[in-house]
Amino acid sequence: MLRSKRLWQVVRLSRRLWVRATLYCLAGVATALVAVLLGPFIPQEMTKAFGADAVDPILSIIASSMLAVTTFSLSTLVAATSAAASGATPRATSLLLEDTTAQRALSTFLGTFLFSLVGLIGLHAGLYGGGGRLVLFVVTLGVIAVIVLTLLRWIDHLSTLGRVSETIDRVKTAAISAMRDHLEDPLLGGAPLSVLTPGTGPGSGPPGAVPVSPATVGYLQHIDMPRLQALAEAGNLDLHLAARTGSFCAPGTPVLFVRPRSGGRLDAAAQEALLAALTIGARRTFEQDPRFGLIVLAEIASRALSPAINDPGTAIDVMTTMVEVFAVEPRADHRRETPDFPRVHVPPLTLRDMFEDAFLPIARDGADNPEIGIRLQKCLRALARLPGGRLHTIAREIAAASLARGRDALAFEGDRDRLTREAFVEV
Repeated sequence: MLRSKRLWQVVRLSRRLWVRATLYCLAGVATALVAVLLGPFIPQEMTKAFGADAVDPILSIIASSMLAVTTFSLSTLVAATSAAASGATPRATSLLLEDTTAQRALSTFLGTFLFSLVGLIGLHAGLYGGGGRLVLFVVTLGVIAVIVLTLLRWIDHLSTLGRVSETIDRVKTAAISAMRDHLEDPLLGGAPLSVLTPGTGPGSGPPGAVPVSPATVGYLQHIDMPRLQALAEAGNLDLHLAARTGSFCAPGTPVLFVRPRSGGRLDAAAQEALLAALTIGARRTFEQDPRFGLIVLAEIASRALSPAINDPGTAIDVMTTMVEVFAVEPRADHRRETPDFPRVHVPPLTLRDMFEDAFLPIARDGADNPEIGIRLQKCLRALARLPGGRLHTIAREIAAASLARGRDALAFEGDRDRLTREAFVEV
């Protein structure tokens, strides 16, 4: 889990398509110019022996073909994201745009195009001597090998890019990662709010605390816990978060409460510094937000159950995926017994919230489908029987509510009987 805001921003930036493409382009340009520096060290006799004069037509072929391949690949990626948005959910398109295979392919094609273009410019400008042409020729052969390998991987990747099943797998991976981080550190390294401030909840602060509200509207994307702890220690403060990552924020709605230990006042500069540690954006992200992955999976299932698509098989696949997400076990060596940031009090994220995000939309939209209701009961039974029993109570409650909803929606008595037989009462 990325606790530092700066590191989180760097990682988020590195996943942008243009960042990787820019790095590959710079590498391509640098590679073409290296031949100018290494050329004087190459014996003149070697240039004729290795046929360095052939580099000019080879670079021309690469320059013309890579521009077309880059354009085609970019249009393919756009078409795949559009297909995922219409067939699954628009909230999953960010994961497709962050796909490393697609980014690597596009960046390689664009980087080799610039490499060949700079090489041709240098050749026609007379920058390369005989040795430089030989170095450029050898590097060009290596570039061709990279292009061939990238094309083969890209062709294989295109067979799954944009499919609903592939989109579900990507969302599952992001959801499992966020769920594991949450289970290993459910309070983000902070102190439990319910223990240190009895009687307070996520929307209220302790007596004497000053509410701090953001100036913008959006979703809380990241909480810089080390920065909040440092500010709390410097100002002798206790911080009580009123929102977790993924919460909707607006002016006038407190995101945290500040209680000075010395009884002093909280000035505007201190409030601005505290708010700077909280990243608020227009959309939710998967990091630090295990609920968002479940919400996106539920959206895919709800779209599949709509009359326009009518694909209950996809909804069944999504429910199976949700069982995988909830069945994640944290790594024992990552669990924390004591808070790393004792001055920052964090409200807990309840299992009820996560279960309702995951299963209630499916129970609602698939209430009139007995196959969906039966599979939902089986999935909840599986979750209730997981070792440790931590999901037993909430799974039974959601199963009972889903059973009642399904019995009300099903018109045929035989379907109602089938659903009742599959419902688990004793586990």
